Amino acid sequence: MFQYTALACDKQWVPGPYPGVELMILHKNEATGGVTVLRKFHAGVTVPAHTHPLANESVYVLSGEWEESGVTYTTGAYFFAPKGERHGPHVARSEVISLTMFDGPLTVA
Repeated sequence: MFQYTALACDKQWVPGPYPGVELMILHKNEATGGVTVLRKFHAGVTVPAHTHPLANESVYVLSGEWEESGVTYTTGAYFFAPKGERHGPHVARSEVISLTMFDGPLTVA
């Protein structure tokens, strides 16, 4: 038996750090501040290049088309951005849903 279970049907989307981006927080590690979230990027949204100074970021695209550095990625793409490394811009060519994990607090610079 798992010590923690989250059902998306019991969670709500909340505004993300950028307009047109929503988060569904599935789990938060109180000791590290790390979070596992579903992220929804509305079609047409561009997230500017940025860093996460306090956490490594792991992203798995569940659905949609995401453009990164002129290359379009779809369902099944995986991205990793080390803590403090600049990445982006991200362009949602359609609505994109990703499963994203931050191993520390979700901050953006």
